[in-house]
Amino acid sequence: MTTDVAIVLTPFIFALMIPVFHRYISKRYIGWLVMTVSFILFFLLAAYIPRISNGEVITFTHEWIPSLGINFTTYLDGLSLIFSLLITGVGSLVGLYSIFYLSRSEQLYHFYCYLLLFMGAMLGVVLSDNLLVLYGFWELTSVSSFLLIAFWHHRKASRAGARKSMLITVAGGISMLAGFLMLYEVSGTLSIREIIDKVDLIRGSALFVPALVLILLGAFTKSAQFPFYIWLPDAMEAPTPVSAYLHSATMVKAGIYLVARLTPVFGGEAVWFWLVTGVGLFTLFWGSFNAVKQVDLKALLAFSTVSQLGLIMSLLGMGSVAIYLGYSAETIIYTQAAFAAIFHLINHSTFKGALFMMVGIIDHELGTRDIRRLGGLMSFMPLTFTIALIGSLSMAGLPPFNGFLSKEMFFAATLHIQDLSIFSLDHIGFLIPIVAWIASVFTFVYCLIIVGKTFFGKVKSHWLDKHPHEAPIGMLISPYTLIIFVVGIFFFPNLLGQYILRPAMASIYPSFPSTQELTPTIHAWHGLLSPELWMTIFVIIAGIILYSILKSWKPIYRVLPQKFSLNEIFNNGILLSESLSARLTNRYMTGNLTDYFVYIYLAFLLFVGGYFLRADLMVLSPVHLESLEVFEIILVLIMIVSSIGIVFATSRITSVFLNGVLGYSTALFFIVFRAPDLALTQLAVESVSTVLYLICFRHLPEIKKEMLPKWKKIRNVLISAAAGATVTLVGFAAIHYEKFMTISYYFNDSYELAGGKNIVNTILGDFRAFDTMLEVVVLFIAGLGVYAIIKLKAKGGGTNENQ
Repeated sequence: MTTDVAIVLTPFIFALMIPVFHRYISKRYIGWLVMTVSFILFFLLAAYIPRISNGEVITFTHEWIPSLGINFTTYLDGLSLIFSLLITGVGSLVGLYSIFYLSRSEQLYHFYCYLLLFMGAMLGVVLSDNLLVLYGFWELTSVSSFLLIAFWHHRKASRAGARKSMLITVAGGISMLAGFLMLYEVSGTLSIREIIDKVDLIRGSALFVPALVLILLGAFTKSAQFPFYIWLPDAMEAPTPVSAYLHSATMVKAGIYLVARLTPVFGGEAVWFWLVTGVGLFTLFWGSFNAVKQVDLKALLAFSTVSQLGLIMSLLGMGSVAIYLGYSAETIIYTQAAFAAIFHLINHSTFKGALFMMVGIIDHELGTRDIRRLGGLMSFMPLTFTIALIGSLSMAGLPPFNGFLSKEMFFAATLHIQDLSIFSLDHIGFLIPIVAWIASVFTFVYCLIIVGKTFFGKVKSHWLDKHPHEAPIGMLISPYTLIIFVVGIFFFPNLLGQYILRPAMASIYPSFPSTQELTPTIHAWHGLLSPELWMTIFVIIAGIILYSILKSWKPIYRVLPQKFSLNEIFNNGILLSESLSARLTNRYMTGNLTDYFVYIYLAFLLFVGGYFLRADLMVLSPVHLESLEVFEIILVLIMIVSSIGIVFATSRITSVFLNGVLGYSTALFFIVFRAPDLALTQLAVESVSTVLYLICFRHLPEIKKEMLPKWKKIRNVLISAAAGATVTLVGFAAIHYEKFMTISYYFNDSYELAGGKNIVNTILGDFRAFDTMLEVVVLFIAGLGVYAIIKLKAKGGGTNENQ
């Protein structure tokens, strides 16, 4: 097992160890243990930087289900290395921050178990080469993030936010899975590397566009793109360490990773360009526009995250045109959009992580995040103010901070793209830099709100739960570490570019021969006449003006009624689906056994009988009655009489007796047809069932005939006759029918296929292994549910759902 595989598995191993050994680990040290694990993983990954920067790709394959092409393959290249470093690096800082943020009265063992589970799932997503394995980890990130968001489960808002994020991201994941299966259908492989090698075959398929759209749905839901972003603000009910980790550096970047990874497959197509670029740009604008109206600092940062994710997504869309244009000295400039996307992804993780931690400090020390109750904190919390100032100015795109460099490259990319004459850009391409500039103005405004409304002005002590004071040094270490990167990257950007960003560009453009040319030299100064600099200057001017007259234009947010918001549409959709489900359930869950049989037999007639007729299987073989033995005829007659007798029986004892006759007659048929093991099983089951029926039914009253309307009686007779006729016809058609290979022919090789001489045993233990395993899992889950109910009943527990 190589180091990269160990990196994926280590968080899961420690996540399993915490529940087992938590009695031996003090709450005082559990956070330090988790931080140390992620810190070690970060340095193990950092050790790969020299090899990856030299163009090496590190892979490992463990055959899992080779017959289906599902193998556990890790693939560490420039793109996955960046995300892995962010996952473990920011994870280390979040672990340190959480030690001082969370109280020891919290369920810390649960929290750190969930955190490690999420870390391992994210590492699995970015390091997996197999699409189905990637999908498994992808959904595990949704499950683990659900647990983290709902960590304060006693809060109704936390539970609601977790459910919303789960519903939206899992729904997107299912659509993504459908897209993956389409890619497999076309390419014949689940390996991402092999799919990229077969890109010409895939582009010529009719499934290309459907797969593209379905995969983008998964990416957009996970990365909070419009209109799926609504889960992210509600997820802010999670503890601040969770927000700083999931919603700035890791989970929301999973969709970004997927788009970047599959750009070699889908990039260069007009549908991909307009969906990724268009949705990204609108998300950039919509997120920044809505961030301005927020009064909760954490909600403001949530919408700012939505906006920044839209910026990164749009850059990846713009960078995809380089694949359409092909590699040349003239078109290499368009690859700089993708370079800016990866560069800003790193920058965003640094300044946004620091800002989330800053908000957590304010909430922790003052007891509120409400901007209306804050103000004048600069003199009381100068260190926290420094974090807010540097992080906000970097997010606004001002020097000397890393956000300025990537924001300038973003403006430059929008200006270059509008000059192209492909994909109808010569008609509407001019809108791209305009939308980018307007969104940047709103970005500047909400950055001024973060700093100005929180740290300047008068102190509103009467609105605060606690007296303003600076945070303990332990809570400041993590955000200040990120702030050092914010400043350091500005002064040494090309160090990052050559060793980190350049290998990632080779992953996005694998068909381009020179990765050195794909990596531009990053300059903080492009000259006084550079258009992107003037765009930034006018952003500052317009932003200051809008901020100064904020009260006069903020009422525009009330123009659109709340009932037409996406949140209301989502909530109403959930309520409507629940109402329809309840109505549908009440229609068929009548409590009447006759109704249930009607539904079962109608479904049987529809699917089995319908297919039987449609597939032209009405090939009836002649029945040679002379070959029947006398005792076989007698057994059949006995079963017929018993069956009819059950229908007209007026006593439960009589019904049980006749049912037993049917069961024992079946066992006799097994003996006649030389299946003694089945006969023994049938006899044992029938005996036990008959005894149980007799014990139970003796306590019940006599059968009362149900007075059914005449039409229901006719309906039941027709359905019964049709079901019986269908079974009979299927049985006749199966005799000597050779259109399809028999199922038994496959199982004849059970010894070679499964190593078992008993066919029945091999069917249950090997051929139906997954089915048997899932049955056991269902029983295990049911057992856990019964155990939990008993324990809850014993403690007199339960939670108030209205809290």
